[in-house]
Amino acid sequence: MDAVHRIILPRDDDPLDVRPMYLDEPENVHCQVDSRRGLTVPEHAKVSFATYFNAFPASYWKRWTVVDEVVLRLRVRGSGRVDVYRSKPSGDVVHLEGEFVRDAADWTELEFPVSLRPFEDGGLIWFDVFTHEAPLRIQEAEWAVRSPLPAKKVAVTITTMRPHDAVAALRALGSDPAVLDVVSNVFVADQGAVKVRSVPGFVEAEAGLGGRLEVIEQDNLGGAGGFTRGMLEAVEHTDADQIMLMDDDIRLEPEAVLRSNAFARAAASPVIVGSHMLNLQARTRIHSTAEIVDLGTCFWRAAPGAVTDHDFAESSLRETPELHPRVDATYNGWWMCLFPREVVRRTGYPLPLFIKWDDAEYSLRALEHGFPTVSLPGSAVWHMPWTDKNDSTDWQAYFHTRNRLVLAALHSPYDVRNGIVKHGLKLSLRHLLSMEYSTVALQQKAIEDFLDGPAGLFDSLRTALPMVRAMREEYSDARRLESAREFPPPTFDQVRAEALLRPSKGKATIAVRAAKSVLHNLRPPQPAAGDRPQLNVPALNARWFLLGNLDSATVSTADGTGVAFYKRDPEQFRTLMARAVRNYRRLGKEWPRLRKQYRDALPDLTSAEQWRKAFENH
Repeated sequence: MDAVHRIILPRDDDPLDVRPMYLDEPENVHCQVDSRRGLTVPEHAKVSFATYFNAFPASYWKRWTVVDEVVLRLRVRGSGRVDVYRSKPSGDVVHLEGEFVRDAADWTELEFPVSLRPFEDGGLIWFDVFTHEAPLRIQEAEWAVRSPLPAKKVAVTITTMRPHDAVAALRALGSDPAVLDVVSNVFVADQGAVKVRSVPGFVEAEAGLGGRLEVIEQDNLGGAGGFTRGMLEAVEHTDADQIMLMDDDIRLEPEAVLRSNAFARAAASPVIVGSHMLNLQARTRIHSTAEIVDLGTCFWRAAPGAVTDHDFAESSLRETPELHPRVDATYNGWWMCLFPREVVRRTGYPLPLFIKWDDAEYSLRALEHGFPTVSLPGSAVWHMPWTDKNDSTDWQAYFHTRNRLVLAALHSPYDVRNGIVKHGLKLSLRHLLSMEYSTVALQQKAIEDFLDGPAGLFDSLRTALPMVRAMREEYSDARRLESAREFPPPTFDQVRAEALLRPSKGKATIAVRAAKSVLHNLRPPQPAAGDRPQLNVPALNARWFLLGNLDSATVSTADGTGVAFYKRDPEQFRTLMARAVRNYRRLGKEWPRLRKQYRDALPDLTSAEQWRKAFENH
């Protein structure tokens, strides 16, 4: 038999609060974890493997693979009972079969075959363990298929600007011999000032990979340039069947490599296999079970039926019916994503977008070539949550804006210009009322560069980031300070600030508040506000309906590591709003021409030849 989903347990250095991702234990039961694949269930206990990592995602295997039956295999010793369950798409639980193990002094092997026939719309499979007067030890439990799947090797690509994180990821990759059995190559596109080879622990991490590692030092070409370099190396210099992209700033669950590899090997036709993102700071929470790009608005969002920001410690898999239907994605983030070689061969390489939207655009393009994306439950990495970042207002605002427009021009079948113009103008006003002048300046520069056409995209891999940094230096809201303690105490009335933070009810009330804020922003600020903030505003409270009534404020960064000093400037407000109106008017007028121009340029923008030139252009 061929194992496709091994039952796994927490690592020794994992915190205790991560256990609900692997084991569903009653409050008064605590199993002894003997190894990553072995545990002892104490006497008089009931423990379930209906958990994120250990329930088998049967509906996804039924929908996308050629497998029609899986077999639960496990080795047990001691006394107890093993029962196998499945769920319906509704979350209802069905008992399938079970078996007693009585006073087994030696290891006993159990097998439970389960048909995948009833799982078209959803459902998972798992097993529970019951004990009486004696404990039961379990080893090497796994879900397997009877017919061996075709062997396929994986080339892993990691892009890094954070060498210490990259070394940790490399060590995790090399920690499991089974993972190394399927990994043929590991490419690290090293784009940082501090090189990966200089970091303590690199030599050990390299040795653990047994000659598979190749570090490629290159200019900082962003995530797109780093991942594309690895994809190009894998396609042109290896015979790997699959290419896996992986962020460096993750906590890797190595088993996810095996599960993605097995799923792609079993697929009825080639699919992109994406892994979920778990919260690195709250380890039992999942970001989203599936995401899509809404081609009507050209924004990414949770897929219909997807569960977002769910905490498995608060509500287990068995207790959450919403987690049991199958949910289909149209893209998966590149914190971890696997591509069969054929997908790259027929789809081409990523667009030269530096960062942001390159993953979404690539999945949409692959889908147009017949390759869907599957976000596979049970395959995941831990990553810093988006809630601890605010990349829509910092230096990344330029890439968010420009690259979203590129994606819309290339892939939306709708006439989206009116929606883009209306939303863009509303967003610009909101940022200006919030004294976020650097954000609006970057967004307008992004629109102007998009209007110039696709010819400069490859050059921008090297030029865009220095340009963005230089622009931000011109605005005080972009300069980070250590703490609000660097300023005198604020003077604004706290009671009034509390009232301003209350959300409005109804469009008429919002319009009145916006009009008052606009009038306030057109008047000269109080002279003292330029040196002394009127209010210290936490990041969560940095909303236009508060900031739009101030003359200055310190605003905390999303990660809580510092503040920025926002100062109201009526001249900047007028100039940037006029620029936004002018740019969006032009965008709406020229959209049909731009749409054709970007689509005509797509084959060249995604070709190996152009990317080779970009890598050689030092």
